[in-house]
Amino acid sequence: VQLEESGGGLVRAGESLRLSCAVSARAISLYSLGWFRQGPGKEQEFVAAMRWDGDDTKYEDSVKGRFTISRDNSRNTVLLQLNNLKPDDTAVYYCAAQFTPFAKSHLPTQSYEYRYWGQGTQVTVSS
Repeated sequence: VQLEESGGGLVRAGESLRLSCAVSARAISLYSLGWFRQGPGKEQEFVAAMRWDGDDTKYEDSVKGRFTISRDNSRNTVLLQLNNLKPDDTAVYYCAAQFTPFAKSHLPTQSYEYRYWGQGTQVTVSS
C-alpha cells in the first residue's frame, strides 16, 4: 500500500486548502482512511477518518464544521477540505490507511490503528 499526500501550502487565517492523498492499494474498498497532523512541538493528533466503502466519518472536535473528508473514486484519492483555517491548524498533515474488512462498526481514530502512512504535507497558516 502506498500513500502520497499533496496540496499543502502557506495560507492566511480564514483561507482554505484541499489536501489530497493518492492511495495505491488492492481492494481499496476494504480500507479505512484517516488524516492525522503534527504541529510544531506537539504530539500527533487525529483529524478525520472515513471508510472507503461507506459514508461514516469522524472528526476531531476542533475541526468539526471546518474540515471535510471525502473520496474521489475515479482517482483512488482521499481528500481533506480545510476551510476557515486558523494558525493552530499549522502542522504536517499525514494520510493513513488500514485494512479493515471486518470492522464495519469501528472506524479507527488512533494512530496505532493505522499501518500505512504517507510522507506528510506541510500546512502553514499565518495570522
